[in-house]
Amino acid sequence: MERTIPGKYQNGKEDRFANNLNRNKIHPQKFALLVACGSIMMMFAAWTSAYLVRKAAGNWLEFQLPPAFVLSTVVILLSSLTLHASYRAFLKSQEKQYRYLLLGTLALGFVFLFCQYRGWTALSQMGIEIGTNPSGSFVYVLSYVHAAHIVGGLAVLAVACLHAFAQKLNPTPKRKLRFELTFIYWHFVDLLWVYLFLFLLSQQA
Repeated sequence: MERTIPGKYQNGKEDRFANNLNRNKIHPQKFALLVACGSIMMMFAAWTSAYLVRKAAGNWLEFQLPPAFVLSTVVILLSSLTLHASYRAFLKSQEKQYRYLLLGTLALGFVFLFCQYRGWTALSQMGIEIGTNPSGSFVYVLSYVHAAHIVGGLAVLAVACLHAFAQKLNPTPKRKLRFELTFIYWHFVDLLWVYLFLFLLSQQA
């Protein structure tokens, strides 16, 4: 009967533990992105806290958010759904669905920006400019800075679309990581806008 050598068995356990640890370890690029997202979230949380403090101080103009902001919220939620579907198609090597759902996400991102522009135009037509009253200024600043992050996301999505249509689908670890970074960031800016929209909605008279 073959005897198990204790040292060899112990080394095998350690190797399996090390392999499991490596599998569970977050990729450095993902970690850096999550830290960046956390920092951005803290910045917006600070601004929404400042909003509440300034509102309590008085001299605050009450107004209703334009319907365009409601539409933009629906659009960006749809864009997250199409990106998620594109990612699943990517993993299943469904090239056509992967490409066109990704392209649809990019298009919805531009539609979101257009809806935001219509919202800003509607505010201006209501007589609410960026320097008119602190209440309006906060809405402009929050939505402008968020839109700037959306523009960054659109640039990343545009590069992802170029890769999708220029290269044959091959879900290598490198391409999977690149897609996952895009996936994380876009979902983050999506949820960030939902947070801002619900916050502003809750502060209406």
